[in-house]
Formats: sequence, structure tokens, C-alpha cells
Amino acid sequence: MRISSLEVNGARCLGARRADGIVNLNALLPSLPRDLGALLRSADCDLRGLAKVARDAPAQSILAPADVKYRPVVSDPGKVLCLGLNFVDHANESAHVKPDYPVVFGRYPTSFVGHDQPLVRPRQSIHFDYEAEVVVVIGRKGRRIPRGSALEHVAGYTLMNDGSIRDYQMRTPQWTVGKNFDSSGALGPELVTADELPPGARGLALSGRLNGTVLQHASTDDMIFDVAQTIAVLSEAMTLEPGDLIAMGTPGGVGFVRKPPIFLRAGDVFEVELEGLGVLRNGVVDELDP
Repeated sequence: MRISSLEVNGARCLGARRADGIVNLNALLPSLPRDLGALLRSADCDLRGLAKVARDAPAQSILAPADVKYRPVVSDPGKVLCLGLNFVDHANESAHVKPDYPVVFGRYPTSFVGHDQPLVRPRQSIHFDYEAEVVVVIGRKGRRIPRGSALEHVAGYTLMNDGSIRDYQMRTPQWTVGKNFDSSGALGPELVTADELPPGARGLALSGRLNGTVLQHASTDDMIFDVAQTIAVLSEAMTLEPGDLIAMGTPGGVGFVRKPPIFLRAGDVFEVELEGLGVLRNGVVDELDP
């Protein structure tokens, strides 16, 4: 199943994609939560049942993609945990040694926009960089989760552009501010349930394209810490809950290490693509003067 968080005529809803368009699930099930995080946290969450509802939906509940506005696929996550330096080539290009424990930082909901919504380059900096990432969406609560059963806690996967304001990121040893400018990152376009991808999203091609040119490309097999190991390690410290997000890091090829550096500018379009999942696309605009 492929499910998205949408806005239609100013109203929020959940959508399920099928070949002829997007099913407005809330039009069929008015009591259904209108945010994916709330749905995953609800006691009666049944993604398999919703998939059947979508398959059987009548034509009048189908939305054309042009008629919807994509919101961040999970707009209200309890936690957004991001792995840094989780691809060997990115660790090398950033002049860091290969980590022997996951490098983890947090992002917050105000830093994200949805698919096809503009990323905002802030007035304070021209060092706006891109990072193509695959994201794990947690569907089942757990603490101290064994690696062997970790994938049972995954609802599905989505995509992220972990947009980074590099000069602010590098001002301190921890990266929080540079990773959390408003509307600097993107999340979506939809959650693809775990049954539609290989276990742990292994062996899939991940790419980042700027204005149609591939700048990042790797296999998810190149991750230092895979999905199951990451869930096991993080849950040693904290309870993972439905709707939590884990961004699995970016491959090499980011802009700030290139010679000359490549940074995002107004008018650019950056796309994140994962084989079998789809494409997250966002244009770039400059922040308006107050």
C-alpha cells in the first residue's frame, strides 16, 4: 500500500495511491484520522484493511494527483532520528572515520515540507546543501528490540531530503541548528508499506538529482548500519513509537565537499529517488524579506 498525507480544498485527508489516481480515504471512512502519524498510533490501525478499502473504492472517491497538495507524510512525528555518516563514501568525503556506533541527531517537524512543495533557502546563508535519504517509519512500539525481530516494528518507508545549512551546521560539534531551519527539508511523497519492498529495504538504488543531473547514487546495501541494527541500537536507549521516523543517512556526493561546492539556489529542483518506492521532488525558493 502507498499512503500519503494530503490537503484537498483546504482540508486534510489521507490518500492511497492506485493506478487510476489517489483514493480519498477520509471520504470513505470519515472517522479515520487525517494524519498518518495519528493513524499509526490509533489502537485500531489496520493498513491491510485500508488497502482493501482503496482497492474497492468507487470512482467518485478518486482524486487526480494535480488536485492534491502533499504534506510531509508524517506531519506530527514524536521523534525524527537521523543517522549521520552512515554511508562509507559520505564519511570519507566528509573527512570522518567510519563510525563504530551510529551518529544520531534530531530534526523537528517545522523543518519539513511535503512533496512538490518549495524548500526555502534562508536569508542568513547561501550554503544550502542537499542529502538524499530513505526513511524508516515505525509502526509498532518497542524498547530494547532484538535485531532479529526489529523489522516487525517497521510500518514502511518514505524519502527525505535532509536539507542542511552547512555553515550553521559546522559552527558547533553538534549539528542541530544547521539541520533544522524552517522548510529546509522534505519528507514524502508517501509511505510505502514494508511488504512492498525487500526486508529492511536492502539492495535498492538510492539517488539524488539536481536539475536532472545525478549527484548522489548508491545501494542501500552500502549503509554501515542497516535498518534492523539501527532499530535495535536506538531502542536500547529509547522507546520507539508508531509514527517515529529514522532517516538512514545519505550517500556520497553532497554539495559542500565538491570542488567547486554546489549549493541549492532559487529555481533549482532536487529529486530523491529510491528504487521501488518513488520520487520526492522539491523546487527551491529564497526566503522572503519580512
